[in-house]
Formats: sequence, C-alpha cells, structure tokens
Amino acid sequence: MLRSPLIALALLSVVPGAVSTPAIVEYVIPRPGSFPHDPAVGPDGIVWYTDQNNSYIGRLDPATGTFTDFPTPTPASGPHGLLVAPDGSVWYTAQRVGVIGHLDPATGHIREFPLPEEAANPHTPLLFGGRIWFTAQGNNSYGVLEPTTGQVRVWKVPTPHALPYGIAAAPDGALWIALFGTNQLGRVDVATGAMREFPLPNEAARPRRLVVAADGTVWYTDYARGYLGALDPKTGKVREWPSPTARSGPYGIAMGTDGRIWFDEAGSGLVVAFDPKTEKMETVRIPTPGAIVRNMAVDAPRHRLWLALSGTGRIGRIDLAP
Repeated sequence: MLRSPLIALALLSVVPGAVSTPAIVEYVIPRPGSFPHDPAVGPDGIVWYTDQNNSYIGRLDPATGTFTDFPTPTPASGPHGLLVAPDGSVWYTAQRVGVIGHLDPATGHIREFPLPEEAANPHTPLLFGGRIWFTAQGNNSYGVLEPTTGQVRVWKVPTPHALPYGIAAAPDGALWIALFGTNQLGRVDVATGAMREFPLPNEAARPRRLVVAADGTVWYTDYARGYLGALDPKTGKVREWPSPTARSGPYGIAMGTDGRIWFDEAGSGLVVAFDPKTEKMETVRIPTPGAIVRNMAVDAPRHRLWLALSGTGRIGRIDLAP
C-alpha cells in the first residue's frame, strides 16, 4: 500500500455574490508517472481511478490518504474509463488492447472481457440495466456487454467519423452519447440499440462529455467552441453559455449535489460551477498547474465531487454544499 500527503488551496471566484465555492483538496498519487484518467466512487466512499500510463487501477481511501494499486492483467492496456457498481466491484475500459475489465475489490482479481474488432477502442463505460454499455471512439461505435455471458453487441453511429465519447443515462431509460467528431448528440434506445442524432445549432460545436438532469435536460461541454450547452430533448431547443475564459476547452462535467453543473476548463486550469437557476458561473483554480480534468465523479451521500487531475498525478476533491 502507498500513502501520500494531501494539499488544499483556496477558491478563486469570478462572480461577485455567487454561492461560495469550496477549495480543491489534492491527493498526490505516490506512483511515479501516474496519469489518472477517470475517477469513480463506491458506496463506501472509496475512490477508484484508472492510471492510464502505468496500466493500473488505483484505489484511494480518502479517510487515510492510502493508495492501493491493481495492475491490469494485460500489460500496457491503457485503462481509460471506469465505474463502480452497486456491489462495489469495478469495471473499466482497456482502450489500447480492446477489452473491458472487471475487478473484484475483495480479492483483487481482474477478469478481462475481449471485445470484437468493431469495438476494439473502448472509451467510456456506463452501468445500466445490469449491463455495461460503452463507447468506442476510434471505431465510431458503441456497444453493450452482458457480464454473465460475456456476450457483446455493437452498433455503428449513423454519422461517419462521429467519435462517440461521453455517455450518460437519462430518466426515461434512454442513453445519451456525445458525438465529439460532429455537432451532434446521440440518443440510444436500449431495447433496440438504435441511435437518433440531435444536431446542435452551431456546426463548429464539438460536444465531449455530458450529464442528464432529472428533468431530462442534457448538459454537455462544447470543447471546441468553449461553451456549456443544454439540450431539451422534447423540443430540440439548445441553450448555450460561454465558458469564463478564452480558449477554455470545456471537458469533464458533473451534476453536483449543490444543484450546480460543474465542468473543467482544460485550457485554463479552472473548474467552473454553473447555477442553472441564476445562470451565474463561479470558478475555482486547481492548486497544481498543468492538470486537466477529463472526467468527474459525484459522491452524492457525502456531497463530494472527485476529479482525476491528469498531467499532475493527483486526485482532487471538492466538498459541496448539501
């Protein structure tokens, strides 16, 4: 087991009078050259993450700052996306070798599920209906794995070179995928696997990550143009808000327990909190320069937001208002 110190820094606010934004606490990953990509939180509050460069699945106990590494069975597998199931087990996509892995925390054993050639570049996983859905960016496809049998089904995105990226579940039982290579979002019918594409008004838009609110609104980061966007699936109406800084590169996104939409500015080192009610934005600077938050995870019971700080070898924590 490895243990590391943690560092805290104060907030930087850009909107006078906005709800107070807390500081970011950093946990330094002890392993040299670590590159955390995606975080996820278990029911017990333990934080898991992928170390893409070293091909480890990492475990952080926030109470003690203790890190534990689990090497992927296939060397140099490049673990990318990650999720924690309700039973505490961990699923991840091994992007470089075309497998989905399952880790049993009780034993540390990892089982790998090979994917067919048409989905050999697995990106972001999502647990839905007891199955593992995933995007395969390099293959312009998305698919689903049945854990009990290992069976995999794959569908192509209707638009060529769409680069399916982030994926999220909606309250109506559908799935949404950010089509990063286009100005579109895709809605997937889980019963048939069919996708309906929703165009965004600006042809230069490039949605990268997304979350879906309880009312069905699809919130997404427009990485290319520097906007936070919201799509109403019922009407197709799209609203947009410019990110606080120029060349911001909005990336990872999450819906906080404080009612705000949180997203990262990859180009500025800032994390942004957007209040949908007031349409005001507030920012907090990531303490260590050089970090990019490619994905975020919400620990709702503990009102925490977890960040994988790629580029600095750290995991970040933001304590949110209930």
